[in-house]
Amino acid sequence: MLELKNVDISYGAIHAVHNVSLCVNDGEIVSLIGANGAGKTTILHTITGLKKANKGTITYDGLDLQKTEASKIIQLGIAHVPEGRHIFPDMTVTENLEMGAYIRNDKDEIQETMQEIFERFPRLKERRKQIAGTLSGGEQQMLAVGRALMSKPKILLMDEPSMGLSPLLVKEIFRIIKEVHKQGITVLLVEQNAKMALSIANRAYVLETGSISMDGDANKLLNDEKVKKAYLGL
Repeated sequence: MLELKNVDISYGAIHAVHNVSLCVNDGEIVSLIGANGAGKTTILHTITGLKKANKGTITYDGLDLQKTEASKIIQLGIAHVPEGRHIFPDMTVTENLEMGAYIRNDKDEIQETMQEIFERFPRLKERRKQIAGTLSGGEQQMLAVGRALMSKPKILLMDEPSMGLSPLLVKEIFRIIKEVHKQGITVLLVEQNAKMALSIANRAYVLETGSISMDGDANKLLNDEKVKKAYLGL
């Protein structure tokens, strides 16, 4: 479905990502874990066209994303839940969700999708007329996920969805990720919370200073001594 091969990415003289290869197969949850500054967000930005790689290839269903405009990538069925949520703070909850469906023209089906979002996130339904910038951090994260789902994606790229949330809300967000996956959406999950990320993933990659240091079955990595010491605080 999604494949990166030998990808290098730089910011000026800073070589942020080194020769990274990874793949996400249809129907999987794949986690990309690593410390802050390892290059995880840079990889997501390059997949979605916000950044260009220096070398290597990024393909989605055989299409070269490096040669595809960022504005066209979402139309392929790729949705991005960015780090820090980046909701529209001066718009209402409903208006934010409508923005997520801007590539769609099927008005009746858009309304059906919105009702599905409200069923999945009852708090958003309760606050549908509320200005998004006044929501709590957890509610804003739910809105960011809901907005991405409004595009009816095939694959969801999630960047640090648990960041800044209480332990209770972290559990809620990961429960939602599992629910989304059960409905047939493939997930590439970037997370510093390695324990939670590995606990729900099929496979995972460990990124250290811009390079993949380990990869494999998520459960095996969860029980790997190196991973435990480096990322699980054990």
